[in-house]
Amino acid sequence: MSAAVAARRGVISVGRRLRTERRPGGPTALELSVLGHLHRRGPMTPGDLAAAERVQPQTLTRVLAGLGAGRLVSRQPDPGDGRRSVLAITGAGLAVLRAEMELRDCWLAAAMAEHLTSTEIELLRLAGELL
Repeated sequence: MSAAVAARRGVISVGRRLRTERRPGGPTALELSVLGHLHRRGPMTPGDLAAAERVQPQTLTRVLAGLGAGRLVSRQPDPGDGRRSVLAITGAGLAVLRAEMELRDCWLAAAMAEHLTSTEIELLRLAGELL
């Protein structure tokens, strides 16, 4: 098996497992992804978010409405085009995003400590930086 195949399989497997680590009733994977985009990239239009998520804008309508109702994102008129709006993550949204990531980080750290040697853990840290 090539290094590329092994890396792809490992990343996909860990990604799937990490997605299952979530609080009951917490944000969905798509909601977290939207919050992550807004956190990393800053304010975006709904169309830009849809493109970043590789979904149709209509797919995000309900997600954005829920995030807005929960005050996890704010919506302001686009200063360059009043017909559009710009979404931004709020302090509450950032807190939710951080809590969800901390939950996953804690699970992964515990799993690594239980199953891997310190050398293997350091190797994965280095591989993560490279990826």
